[in-house]
Amino acid sequence: MSESAPAKGLYIKTYGCQMNVYDSERMADVLAPLGYGVVDDPAKADLVVLNTCHIREKATEKVYSELGVIKRLKQEKAQAGSAMTIAVAGCVAQAEGEEIMRRQPAVDLVVGPQAYHQLPELIARAHRARGERLAADFAAEEKFDALPTERRASGVTAFLTVQEGCDKFCTFCVVPYTRGAEWSRAPEAIEAEARSLAEAGVREVTLLGQNVNAYAADGLTLAGLVRRLAKIPGLDRIRYTTSHPKDMGEDLIAAHGEVEALMPYLHLPVQAGSDKILRAMNRAHSAESYLKLVEKIRAARPDIALSGDFIVGFPGETEADFEKTLQIVRDAGYASAFSFKYSRRPGTPAAALPGQIPDEVKEERLARLQALLDEQQRAFNLAQEGRTLPVLFEKPGRHPGQIIGRSPYLQSVHVSAPDRLIGQIVPVKIASAARNSLAGELAMETA
Repeated sequence: MSESAPAKGLYIKTYGCQMNVYDSERMADVLAPLGYGVVDDPAKADLVVLNTCHIREKATEKVYSELGVIKRLKQEKAQAGSAMTIAVAGCVAQAEGEEIMRRQPAVDLVVGPQAYHQLPELIARAHRARGERLAADFAAEEKFDALPTERRASGVTAFLTVQEGCDKFCTFCVVPYTRGAEWSRAPEAIEAEARSLAEAGVREVTLLGQNVNAYAADGLTLAGLVRRLAKIPGLDRIRYTTSHPKDMGEDLIAAHGEVEALMPYLHLPVQAGSDKILRAMNRAHSAESYLKLVEKIRAARPDIALSGDFIVGFPGETEADFEKTLQIVRDAGYASAFSFKYSRRPGTPAAALPGQIPDEVKEERLARLQALLDEQQRAFNLAQEGRTLPVLFEKPGRHPGQIIGRSPYLQSVHVSAPDRLIGQIVPVKIASAARNSLAGELAMETA
């Protein structure tokens, strides 16, 4: 029997959202049959993939900065007599493909988020005297049909994309232009992938979509999909992100109170508290409708932890508008949240709006908002002290004899316990709470 060829090094750097994390994992799956094995150092790589995010300007500029570093590594490898292929994937690739190739000629391939299944073919072309270098179409169905059915699990939790694209056209957002229209995967394909993950030892999946609660395929809503996946043996926890308030249906609200596997944690972005700003953002909901929705969700699942997204300094935002954002935070009450300064993205309607806010005003407002959100997160974490929570242990901790897991509310929990508990859901009594994590002790003896 002849020896198999040694694995080629694949280095993937992922920017942005959880969907990009999922896409990076699937790129590794697609490239594995070609002999590529994942490495953690770009200097050891034969193929470098930067999987990019286009949501904020800084994220885009980081990509170009990273490309400068990778270019030097490529030159060093060439001087040593070996080769490196550089690919840029994801949303920056979709939006700025031609610009990337112009600004950084060292890039061999530019691959949009709906075309990464073509990587093996594109790499082969690139190695044949610079063939086609740009692939950026919106054939989401074709992409998923081409991906391997089997998933290689790297832990006890995993992301699983069920929906892509967005039809909401929020005026600040590039997603409809980089990911395309809303599209939902067939439930059979999702179930097959979820079963594959469960068989590989995954205990928790997070269902992903730009507007995941807009999922609709073969007569099934996201609620129906959750109920279907909850029947898979070994799959004990289900989460989903990111949601749009407009698509939070009654059946999904009911599922939070009825499906044990559906975790009591919901990421439900509101973005702002001023109706004037929400209209300018084209959010299709008001502050009042959002708060009423939160009330209905909490009535169905009283212990649910709420997470959100906020943008400060949107064009035209006055101090009074910003105060309404602070008020909606107080009224809704968040366990965690993500908050950002408005980032002017070329090609979006908001980029051309009058009343662009000076950066120093954005900075000051963001600091005030984050102080309030941090206060709420600390209060939520402190409320867990003395409680016993089921924790899914995921990995060893930083200290000897320590392991780390997640509570139902997505909090990091560290405990002194043996590594053999990794992959198990174990009752933990919470002893203390910090801003971003909890500490506890096992609430029962383990064999």
